[in-house]
Amino acid sequence: MHKRNLIISLLACALLTLGAVTPGFLVSAPAQAALAPETFADLAQKASPSVVNISTEKKIDTSRNRGRMREFFGQRNSPFGPDDPFREFFEKFFGDIPKSFKHRSLGSGFVIDAQGLILTNNHVVEGSDKIKVKLVGGKEYQATIKGRDPKTDLALIQITNPPQNLPFLVMGDSDAIRVGDWVIAVGNPFGLSHTVTQGIISAKGRVIGAGPYDNFLQTDASINPGNSGGPLLNLKGEVVGINTAILATGQGIGFATPSNMAKTVIPQLKEKGKVTRGMIGVQVQNVTPELAKSFNMAEPRGALVAEVNPGTPAEKAGIHREDIIIEYNGHPIHEMNELPRLVAQTAPGTKVTVKVLRQGKEKTFTLTITELKDERQAKGGGEEGAESSPLGLTVKDLNPNLAQRLRLKDTKGVVVIQVEPGSAAADAGFRLGDLIEEINGQTVGSVNDYQKIISHLKKGTVARFYLKRQNRKLYLTVEIPKG
Repeated sequence: MHKRNLIISLLACALLTLGAVTPGFLVSAPAQAALAPETFADLAQKASPSVVNISTEKKIDTSRNRGRMREFFGQRNSPFGPDDPFREFFEKFFGDIPKSFKHRSLGSGFVIDAQGLILTNNHVVEGSDKIKVKLVGGKEYQATIKGRDPKTDLALIQITNPPQNLPFLVMGDSDAIRVGDWVIAVGNPFGLSHTVTQGIISAKGRVIGAGPYDNFLQTDASINPGNSGGPLLNLKGEVVGINTAILATGQGIGFATPSNMAKTVIPQLKEKGKVTRGMIGVQVQNVTPELAKSFNMAEPRGALVAEVNPGTPAEKAGIHREDIIIEYNGHPIHEMNELPRLVAQTAPGTKVTVKVLRQGKEKTFTLTITELKDERQAKGGGEEGAESSPLGLTVKDLNPNLAQRLRLKDTKGVVVIQVEPGSAAADAGFRLGDLIEEINGQTVGSVNDYQKIISHLKKGTVARFYLKRQNRKLYLTVEIPKG
């Protein structure tokens, strides 16, 4: 028996060596993942000469606020009486404040061509009167702003009299980097020149609310104040990200702007000093599981059109409110945030195709991109009030006086004047001042309309609200309480 087992084992080894094992007979071990390099020293040594420390100087004018404070102390509403000793102290204090002072800050950047062009963060250089860059070895040079893009927080600066044959870094492919890949960060944290840290890519596509085109790489390579604008490098020494932000309450959580986003911005900043973006003219929002259910979708996907702006390419092409954009110029739209980035990167004048879901059927439109001129922001309102519902909303007919107080241009409709904490409406995200225009596609012109529609909603179902919030329109869904 022992001999038989030995023979079988030897035969199996021979077959494995010859590659003649049939599927299912033996299972080969999975391929070993790439190990960390023995050292990052060569990579750091090669990259550091291209990384610069940036110091800026900005003049802050205090005369306006100082004058306001002195004026305040002379008014009747001053908290200090005419004989109050604190009044004299504060007047003297604000009188001694200089009319202006110089604010200095530090950041990082890296050279991207031999002529001394440097990529950094916009917030590092914005508003600066003087910019100095320091190379490895301590040599300093003056620099000027070549172009800025606040929406991606990127900026180009140019060394005024660059030395010859400056070493520079190559921009890599951030789309190719994977979660778990090794990276190093080089920068100027807390003024500590050319600090090198290492880690991995922790996540991709992070939206942190920093701007309209958030698509950050997340890394656990240590990033601190002063690292802003420095490079995040892969093991080939290519830039895959520009270190931009940190989570103040976290540890080992930093964010970098992807190199591929920077590559779309750099040429325009270099040539024009600013970025021109495309627009199709829709306001969109995420398709939540609840919204997907209300549209009879098998799963949530795409970008729901909440409003089509008049005279825009979308309106001219025939795109409607409640269309769900699932593809833009051949790129599938999985989440809403993908669409604004793709549209913004499209040059004005370009013809594109947009595929939508409309009442469960796919439709394709062709439109011509125009230049983005303005972007809207949503704000809230406030009021107290009248007719309530089981959803936790209190609504009131909009009248001219209420519209003026809520800064609404409309004079008709139903406005939310109270949202009960912990209610279904509160969970759905309703705010004071929201103007309800439709419920499940039915027009809401008055409180009577609202109450009539609400009374016919079945318990346990999902209701779709279409509303206006200041200068923006959007959809919210509310699950009708069963109790």
